[in-house]
Amino acid sequence: LTSHRMQALSRTFNYFFLTPSTDINSFPHSIFALKLTCALSASTSNLLITITALLTDTTQDLQLEVEVEASVQMEEREGEDGVEQPPLCPIDPNTQGIIKGRDLFGYVGIEAVLDQMRRKTMKAGFEFNIMVVGQSGLGKSTLVNTLFKSKVSRKSCTPNYEEKISKTVNLQSICHVIEEKGVKMKLTVIDTPGFGDQINNENCWEPIVKYVNEQYEKYLREEQHVNRKRRIPDTRVHCCVYFLPATGHRLRPIDVEFMKRLGHIVSIVPVIAKADTLTMEERLEFKQRIRQDLEANGIRVYPQKEYDEDAEDRILNDKIRENIPFAVVGTDKEHQVNGNKVLGRKTKWGIIEVENVAHCEFANLRDLLIRSHLQDLKDVTHNIHYETYRVRRLNESNANGLGLSALSLENGTFDKNEAESQL
Repeated sequence: LTSHRMQALSRTFNYFFLTPSTDINSFPHSIFALKLTCALSASTSNLLITITALLTDTTQDLQLEVEVEASVQMEEREGEDGVEQPPLCPIDPNTQGIIKGRDLFGYVGIEAVLDQMRRKTMKAGFEFNIMVVGQSGLGKSTLVNTLFKSKVSRKSCTPNYEEKISKTVNLQSICHVIEEKGVKMKLTVIDTPGFGDQINNENCWEPIVKYVNEQYEKYLREEQHVNRKRRIPDTRVHCCVYFLPATGHRLRPIDVEFMKRLGHIVSIVPVIAKADTLTMEERLEFKQRIRQDLEANGIRVYPQKEYDEDAEDRILNDKIRENIPFAVVGTDKEHQVNGNKVLGRKTKWGIIEVENVAHCEFANLRDLLIRSHLQDLKDVTHNIHYETYRVRRLNESNANGLGLSALSLENGTFDKNEAESQL
């Protein structure tokens, strides 16, 4: 193939057979951003190169999506945004090659593994632990009930419940098993009564930090057992929904301090509570100021850019990040609208439909927490937050020559004097 012919076919999907004798130097540099010479010299057989994208502008380096059917290893390339990406076709040195469906003698049934995994997961069920944090009266219990369309909050499950202002932050949790279409989920809702309700709220986040770290510690100790359970009970906090009052101003100092300290150990999703008290213009301006404050203070909220695994995730998460914080309205009351029952709040001006994106962003929050990112929240908790905690604790124990059992937990650290006294 000549370079002229290569350029003429740049707008179509083509297959090119190249042999080790092919003169790569005859092609323009822009056609081969990938170093095919390395691949050609590594094999004596023909290589089938599938080119799925070509640039018409030969003055720029070409970004190719290439599939190589041979036991050769391609070099890493740079992505379109300049970030180094994994090899296009990473092949283990011990792998003889890739055998695809068209090369099989007949049907094998490999895709049935997905059904096996699905059946096993549905039978065992899964766990999801959500923490709600915010001042009293912001509608935390109502929003949780609205999210799961059932009475799951501590307030709803306590007979003759009377809300009292607690003098200290007292964390309380309640568990439910929710089953829908054969899928079971053990839901744990952790409430934080007393947070931000005092005149002096200094260090009111410490009991919450301690609780989160205690769950990591509990999981770590279970992992360290010689005879481990087949399935370790997971009490780690997978998500913290932080409620911001609809003041229309900016983040308060307590909001900044809480999210700065918790953002490194748990996935935080900020929401504007009772957003129906703001006009649409006030809501947009308030959201913009909050995003500015989050960036100015280096506060990490979920989903974080560094956790995007691919371009598809990045596109989806960028849309979510544009909506943070979610302006939400919660209610468990149904009303008739155009002959249909909808969840909403009735006012003398009309009905605020909770699940109508034109009225509030509750549906966006629900989709994030349950329908699109629930598993990712659990993965981030295990692979990022818990792993960070685990590495730090093991380093602490190794540095002091102590086992984990000798280290006591206090706000995520250990008391060196107490540990030494136990020796």
